[in-house]
Formats: sequence, structure tokens, C-alpha cells
Amino acid sequence: MGTGHFFWVIFYFASLCSASLANNAKINFREKEKKVLDQILGAGKYDARIRPSGLNGTDGPAIVRINLFVRSIMTISDIKMEYSVQLTFREQWTDERLKFDDIQGRLKYLTLTEANRVWMPDLFFSNEKEGHFHNIIMPNVYIRIFPNGSVLYSIRISLTLACPMNLKLYPLDRQICSLRMASYGWTTNDLVFLWKEGDPVQVVKNLHLPRFTLEKFLTDYCNSKTNTGEYSCLKVDLLFKREFSYYLIQIYIPCCMLVIVSWVSFWLDQGAVPARVSLGVTTLLTMATQTSGINASLPPVSYTKAIDVWTGVCLTFVFGALLEFALVNYASRSGSNKANMHKENMKKKRRDLEQASIDAASDLLDTDSNATFAMKPLVRHPGDPLALEKLRQCEVHMQAPKRPNCCKTWLSKFPTRQCSRSKRIDVISRITFPLVFALFNLVYWSTYLFRDEEDE
Repeated sequence: MGTGHFFWVIFYFASLCSASLANNAKINFREKEKKVLDQILGAGKYDARIRPSGLNGTDGPAIVRINLFVRSIMTISDIKMEYSVQLTFREQWTDERLKFDDIQGRLKYLTLTEANRVWMPDLFFSNEKEGHFHNIIMPNVYIRIFPNGSVLYSIRISLTLACPMNLKLYPLDRQICSLRMASYGWTTNDLVFLWKEGDPVQVVKNLHLPRFTLEKFLTDYCNSKTNTGEYSCLKVDLLFKREFSYYLIQIYIPCCMLVIVSWVSFWLDQGAVPARVSLGVTTLLTMATQTSGINASLPPVSYTKAIDVWTGVCLTFVFGALLEFALVNYASRSGSNKANMHKENMKKKRRDLEQASIDAASDLLDTDSNATFAMKPLVRHPGDPLALEKLRQCEVHMQAPKRPNCCKTWLSKFPTRQCSRSKRIDVISRITFPLVFALFNLVYWSTYLFRDEEDE
């Protein structure tokens, strides 16, 4: 009897378990969801035109909490002053009219894909230029309704937003691009937007931008008052730092090379006119083309940018090298003309001296009527070169010795004759141009690299 009784007990418990499993298998929770949706959203039971009540069922404004997930930042355009971003946008609020029974915790939430079935905040992006939803393969949007009446709205969108930029420090600048969200029709008496507590803005890891780096982002409030009332507003400030390595390789180093190449003409012979002219004109045109290409990728602003200072000074140096050759050529031609005139004068004086010596000899050979020689004093002519040379030697011996000057000693290697002025201009330019350009670099980089953050 003991064994039979134990057998019937096991059989009884097994039948109970199978019955409970059969009852659970018969329950279709999807059908339960349909019934709940029909119950809370049926005709005449819910009006999506009426906003939810305030906190704790009061008549205050509806509170909507917002958070964002930045998926990618595609482009940041300087010339259009805009940027494109793709993000997952989420809103969460409480609508007590949507409360339902969760069947002992088995219905965690209800899911909808039609936003017009429930009340939605009239949020819009105030600095939006263009935007679109994503509908591949299905619309990337859902609405979740929780048992306590909490509603979560999530959607994936792509936006092109305006970003006013200050390019005075370009390309050593930082830019702040904002994302502004505000209510279009509901005032703060009816609707208030708040950032979700904790982490309201999230950014995808390993976010790569071609010419910028996202340094940080800040959340803030930007409520606006108009003649129709005060409207709730939220904003996100994205701080972008421009990558300088691209501009260093593409702009600054080539400009330096062009300026240095223009200095090669200082080392060419002053008679090599075609070579020096070709070098100067080629570097000038190349520098002008480089400047035009840079300005073509930027908006026409009314102020001077850092890149304008650099290209303008580099263009001035290249143009100065071309003007230096014009000065050298003029000095060379002027010196040769004066040298020719000096030679002609020397030849004329030599002829005059020869004629004077002949006249003196003829006077010595003349005799008067008494057969006596007419003697004339042998006085040296004032313009005689020999007398001038002796006088100069005497003056040199009489002058007191002076201390040597390094600059004068270096310049004394090039005589002061007119034909050597062109050579002296070239030698001075070889030293002056690099020194002035090095001084400009020192001032430029110390000004723009070590500036205060407040100036930015």
C-alpha cells in the first residue's frame, strides 16, 4: 500500500504541472497587448489633441525630458557655415491616461510605430536648414508605453544645422556649433523641456572627422521670449578644434618654400636677366594662385583672417624679390653709363694735358729778337693727376687712425664705384630678406599659437 500511495501522489503533482503549463500555453500575450491598446486608445477613450496633465496629475505644464545619441558628424562646411549630424533623438513624458494593467509584470511595455496615435510635443530644431527621417527598411521610429503611463519616443534623424563661425584665427581656430530644440506652439505654461538626468547627450565612440576634433560638448537652456509668450528651449554646444596638420602641409610649408625659392635670384648674376625675371614672375604667379585657392574655400568675410596675414606677407616677400631685381638692373645700367662718362672725361683731360705739354715745349723753343730764350716758370697744372695723388697721400698720413667697424669692413669689400652698387644691393638682400622673414615668423606664431583662450 505504501508504494501505491506514493505512485498516486506523483501522478497527482504531474497532472497539476501539466495543467498549469497548458493554461500558460493558451495565454497569448500579443492578444493581451491588442486588448490593452484597444482599451486605452480606443475611439472615444483617448484624444491625442489634449496635452497630458502636469506633474502628479496637477494642472501645471507637461514635463518632457530629452536625451540625444550622436551617431555621426558627417561634414562641417566653412564656406556655408553649417554642419551635418545624424542622431537618435529621444523624448520621455508621462501621460496618466495611458496607464494599464501589466498582468503581474508580464507586459513590460507596449510598442507603437504611429506617432499620431498619442499626444506628441511640438518640438522643432530652430537652427535646422535641412533634415530627413530614415525609412529603410522600415521607419526608424518607435513609441513605448509603460504601465505607469510613461511614454518614450525614439527616432533616428539626419540634420543639416547652421553654425555661425568666427574665422579671424583660421586655421588656428576653434568653433562652437549648437543644436537648438524648442517648442513651436506650447508656451512654458503648458510645456517645459528638460534634459534627462544623468547623461543627456551621448556621442559614439571613435568619432572621426576629416579636419576637426570634437573636444567637448555642453548642455544648456535657451528659453526665448516673444510677444506671444515664453517658449522652452534646450541647446547643445559642440566645441570643435580645427586640425592644423593639414593646413601646415598644404599651405604653410609650400608658401615658405615659394618665398625661399624667390631668394635664389639674389645669388644669380646680375647680367642673367631672363633667369632672374622668369624666377621672380613664376614664384609671384604661383603664390597668387595659392592665395586664390585658399580664399575660394572660405566665405567672403569682412575681417582679416590669420591665413590672410600669412599669404599676404609671403606674397609681399615674393613681390619684393622681383622689385629688388628691378633695382639691381637699374643700378647696373646707371653705373655703366656713369662709368662710360667717366672714361670719356678722363680721355678728354688726357688730351688736354698732352696739348698743354706740346704748347709748353713750343714756347720754350721760341726765341726773341736778341737771340735769347723766353723762359717760363715750370708750374704744374692744378688739375695734374700726379699732384692730386701726392696731396691725397699726404692727407692719408696726416689722418689719425680709427677703430675698425665690422659692417664697414664687410661693405668695404665692395667698392663704392657706380658699377658695384648692383652687387652691393644683392649682397645686402641676401641677408636682409631671410632675417626679416624669420622675424615675421617669430611674431606670427607667437601671436596665434600662444594666445589666450578668452581671445578665442
